[in-house]
Amino acid sequence: MNDDVKQFQAIQQLESGDKPPCESVEHWEIRTEERPYAFLSDEEIAEENRYGQKIDLIELTEQQAPANRSLFINENPAVGANPNRNKQHAFFFTADNCIGCHACESACAEKNETPAHLSFRSVGYVEGGSYPDYQRMNISMACNHCDDPVCLKGCPTRAYTKHAEYGAVLQDPDTCFGCGYCTWVCPYNAPQLDPIMGQVSKCNMCVDRLEVGLKPACVSACVGNALDFGVVENIPQNREEAKVSIPGFPDPEITHPNIRFQQMKELPEEMKRTDSAPVKYHKDKHGDYKPRVDPKQGKAKHWNLTRLSSRENPLVLFTLLSQAAIGAFAFTFVGAQLNIPGLAEFAQTSLYVPLAALSLLMVGLGLFMSTTHLGKPLRFYRGFNNLRHSPVCREGLGIAGFMGFLSLHILLSLPANSLFAGYWQAVTGSAVSSLVDPVKLQTPAAVCGFLALLCAAAGLYYMMRCYRIPARPFWNHWQVATAFFGSSCSLGALVAMAVVIPTLAIAGAPVNQALTLLGALLCVGVAIELIGLYHHARDMSAAEHEGAASHYVQCTTFGRSYWLRNTLLGLCLLVSLALLTVEPNIWIMAAWGTVGLALVFCSLVGRALFYVLVIPTTMPGAFFWRNKGFEEHARDIGLAELPQVGVVPNLH
Repeated sequence: MNDDVKQFQAIQQLESGDKPPCESVEHWEIRTEERPYAFLSDEEIAEENRYGQKIDLIELTEQQAPANRSLFINENPAVGANPNRNKQHAFFFTADNCIGCHACESACAEKNETPAHLSFRSVGYVEGGSYPDYQRMNISMACNHCDDPVCLKGCPTRAYTKHAEYGAVLQDPDTCFGCGYCTWVCPYNAPQLDPIMGQVSKCNMCVDRLEVGLKPACVSACVGNALDFGVVENIPQNREEAKVSIPGFPDPEITHPNIRFQQMKELPEEMKRTDSAPVKYHKDKHGDYKPRVDPKQGKAKHWNLTRLSSRENPLVLFTLLSQAAIGAFAFTFVGAQLNIPGLAEFAQTSLYVPLAALSLLMVGLGLFMSTTHLGKPLRFYRGFNNLRHSPVCREGLGIAGFMGFLSLHILLSLPANSLFAGYWQAVTGSAVSSLVDPVKLQTPAAVCGFLALLCAAAGLYYMMRCYRIPARPFWNHWQVATAFFGSSCSLGALVAMAVVIPTLAIAGAPVNQALTLLGALLCVGVAIELIGLYHHARDMSAAEHEGAASHYVQCTTFGRSYWLRNTLLGLCLLVSLALLTVEPNIWIMAAWGTVGLALVFCSLVGRALFYVLVIPTTMPGAFFWRNKGFEEHARDIGLAELPQVGVVPNLH
């Protein structure tokens, strides 16, 4: 008995009122008019997929719960009777059949009740050729429920779970606090951040339908028979290919996605996107399409300083403030511990503790700004739930550890500080303060200081790891490390210089050695950043991925701002080196102040560019949908105020 006959008999059973083919009819009410093509087929299944991943996920199920574990769909404990319930399922997309009708989008939106500005499944397209042989290929894409889901590993709140049931990657919006990091790491733009609700949601593979033997809603609604669904590697009937990539699809090695393609029509050598992304796809000698730069905006250079502002502004401040604070404390504390002239004298002054407190306040302000970046800021405490995998969690833990040990260091340093000794005695009382020997507190204070720096190093490392994302090639470069470490050196030295040098001058101590050391550290930081920028620009110019498109935007749309930042950064290095060779006086100090202001400006512009420029490996959009150019135009003319347009303000 073939599948169509069995499915037709199941429909007849429904129409006659008999028991449905699956036990859990409560999960999803099967309509009496459901056609055979909407039911899952039961075919012979391979043991492993092409990546070596076991298709039968029963072992994973046994580790978590019995094989008949309920998914509690709609809070229902019933378990579906699908015979392939614990096997990895996948979408199968035949690009030759897709007519771009968006029926799959509509069915998905109706099923999941998504607002107009969100869509778990979307249809984009690429075009190529010339008249009369101009061709267009449509691409329907949703979550691919990957073997190696980077969204799951990146999410700090553990809102994602890879289920043994159907291999579905499910996400809980109620657990999510809206950081959006999963939207960064996913190569396919599957997780959707709702700026209104402040949370992420995504395709759930319609597991409620699967439990009763039905295919996902998008598959059942497909008019052209382009979408199909079943156990991975099972090629549907009337199909010949099961590719893992088509033009516009990101590198499948990033996540091993569970989607297979058929695309047999001959396409032009070059395919272009219709959205505003300056990316096109060129066929290489192996027949694979690789992304290249599409210079849609020409070669003219612009300022566009106002466009440097984005929803990532809190992260601009968080990274710069925390890096500057870590550098400032590290230089003054380590200099005092090593008895370096100038810094050792400063550690004995009354302003050492205020400088450490300033570092603490800067990091605290940065963390506060990063919290405002969340869609649900009051749930910030969930940011430590996934220490096993998420670099975001480890970054936060490192910075929090730095703040904690730095606070202890400050507290233990108060009795020996002349500025706070009186307040210490007033707070603790004369009896307690007389028992506290400031000399004996120096050792535990030093230990806390070193522990603070150890946590800071871990925080900076994982801060860098947060941005080494294969799905964002412009970031996935070692220049991120030079930028972050360089900012910590240069801005940290600048903050320390602003406090140490005036303090020593007022105290009548020599400032030459401290100024020379801190100025040299500032130069080292700027030099490190310039080296990274040079190699990054060179590598991005020669690259064949979206990073090259980001660099093109950097050199055109923001070309003048980019040139100004680089020029000022180079001048800061040259002027600083020159200032190190002369004796300090009032004019030299004014020159150092000017260098500091220019460096702060360069840091703000550079970090804003870092966030604004990145072009992810997202799937191609359409002219009106998932097109940044259209969204900007809609906001400019007020069209975005109409909710049906699907464009929302740049909120959280």
